[in-house]
Amino acid sequence: MFANVPTLRGLRGLTTHSRLCLLVAGLLMTGLAGCGSGADSAADSGESGTGTSGLYGSGATAEVPKPALPPIPEGPETLVEITTDYGTMTAKLYNGTPKHRENFIKLASKGYYDDLLFHRVIAGFMIQGGDPDSRGAAPSVQLGQGGPEYKIPAEIRPEYVHKKGALAAARMGDQINPERASSGSQFYIVQGTLHTPQSLGPMEAQNGYTGAQKETYFSVGGTPQLDGGYTVFGEVIDGLDVIDKIAAVQTGAGDRPAKDVKMKVRVLDNE
Repeated sequence: MFANVPTLRGLRGLTTHSRLCLLVAGLLMTGLAGCGSGADSAADSGESGTGTSGLYGSGATAEVPKPALPPIPEGPETLVEITTDYGTMTAKLYNGTPKHRENFIKLASKGYYDDLLFHRVIAGFMIQGGDPDSRGAAPSVQLGQGGPEYKIPAEIRPEYVHKKGALAAARMGDQINPERASSGSQFYIVQGTLHTPQSLGPMEAQNGYTGAQKETYFSVGGTPQLDGGYTVFGEVIDGLDVIDKIAAVQTGAGDRPAKDVKMKVRVLDNE
């Protein structure tokens, strides 16, 4: 199955406010892959112009019940290192999303992510990887459908937003995944764009951001249209420029980079 996040392609020509409204109301991450396609993705490419596959999936307008979440445990956060030909990113995994944290640690510790690709790259939006089928995949192969047989229950917390550098889990769209469970391995890292009080307004009304969260979107940027729809389980704390470098690569069909962008992921010892 694909995991996707909705994309901005196909929404060009609309006002910023209209684009955001369409993204929030009609997009679904299908593995962060197309909603209607049953893929796991960070966002849909919107190639059809419908903007219905990706982060929120097609018709993701129904209110999804939000389970009560336990307090965030105190203590040191696990660090991971993601190495690419474009540089190295260091990310911390949040204690408040323990299922996603432990799953990522488990996979990284056994080398699951090594030599996989960032197979879906959308400038101004996000970079997505973690599909095991991408290892050694021929250039013509469509990617985004691979992963473990299991899904991870959603751990969507209002404390964790899609600011630049956010590490989040791809998933299938709401129509076939109303619980918003995450892909077992596919993830995306947010690039996003800077926001103003006007562009953030529709999402602020929906999510009730704190002052600090709003300031982050104004000064650092991100993709607030994804908040509340996907589990954010970590953030890049060093190497944000690497996101920009990868997001700038030339891409082809399915937003796949023309030249493979491989990764290696390792868990760092807490000092």
